[in-house]
Amino acid sequence: MSTTGRFRWAALSIVAVLVVSLLLVVAACGKSETTGEGGGTDAATATSVEDFGGMDGLVKAAQEEGQLNVIALPPDWANYGEIIKAFEAKYDIKINSAQPDAASQDEVNAIKQLKGTDRAPDVVDVGAAIAAANEDLFAPYKIVDWDKIPDNLKHPDGLWHADYTGYMAIGFDAGKVPAPTSVNDLLKPEYKGMVALNGNPTQAAAGFNGVVMASMANGGSPDDIAPGVEFFSKLSKAGNLLPVDPTPASVAAGQTPVVIDWDYNLLAMAKEVEGKIDWQVIIPENNIVAAYYIQAVSKYAPHPAAARLWQEFIYSPEGSNWWLRGGAFPVLYDAMVEAGTVDSEAVASLPEVVGTPVTLTLEQQEAAQEYLLANWDKAVQ
Repeated sequence: MSTTGRFRWAALSIVAVLVVSLLLVVAACGKSETTGEGGGTDAATATSVEDFGGMDGLVKAAQEEGQLNVIALPPDWANYGEIIKAFEAKYDIKINSAQPDAASQDEVNAIKQLKGTDRAPDVVDVGAAIAAANEDLFAPYKIVDWDKIPDNLKHPDGLWHADYTGYMAIGFDAGKVPAPTSVNDLLKPEYKGMVALNGNPTQAAAGFNGVVMASMANGGSPDDIAPGVEFFSKLSKAGNLLPVDPTPASVAAGQTPVVIDWDYNLLAMAKEVEGKIDWQVIIPENNIVAAYYIQAVSKYAPHPAAARLWQEFIYSPEGSNWWLRGGAFPVLYDAMVEAGTVDSEAVASLPEVVGTPVTLTLEQQEAAQEYLLANWDKAVQ
């Protein structure tokens, strides 16, 4: 199979919920104007780069703001550490990175709690269900390559775009535990006190999709994740599930020898602990779960021009290849392959995937989230 075919799957079907008319309220600290070829423009109401008179006008307005606030972007997650450095170096704009290990729900909570202050997030990178439930917090903005993003991976008015995807996987310290071949191997006594899930699945997309993966391995379906909750209930009762969120530090220290997470996070961990432990990553065959994360600009962004420049940067071939080098597939991957702008060496370094990935529609995610909210805490204690 060709490289393009190997990684092209039916895209995550994200169906936009009822579009709410947006009243763009901008705090005084969030106003930014540019006087590019397009004339005076309030950056907070700009819906495309044309509103700034072109990219030069957008860059000028963003540099006048001088800063960008991001949240929940760990340096080792999808290569965000390098992406942040590249953006700062290219545009001479300081990035303030808050709560790098926060969950998607924490991001939208921060928008609500900090709106009107200069500490509020300018942009968010959240799970699809969280994005759909909080569209009233986002500002419409369509990137230059908007037309190249599949319709089912973007909001029709530009409130959000899918950004990158990966596969749920299992990372493990081969020096401490036997190599698992399936999710259900983790129920064995050899894994007692060894297994960590990245995030509470009622709040974090990584944890949520870990439950989906366990469900698929135990007779569940995109419409029924109850078997996944039951799996983690058994894992907890067996004493195998650790009540902590894993990090590269916890892996290096031997505190979380087995981690269920996105493959790109686990591959990043392998680089960080190289030479210290034998960290390996498997994507369970024929039990593959994939999902896109969602990128959006906050309606209350204190640096609205920088927020929009950030969108243009990460969706450009330069920015998207940084995702790819971190093991995450950008939403514009196929367009980049066609244009010859993809980093082929980065693609060649990624693990093989056997089987057809399962992706949940937005409706299935919302139903699964409701089930988790009602059952997770009482099932997994």
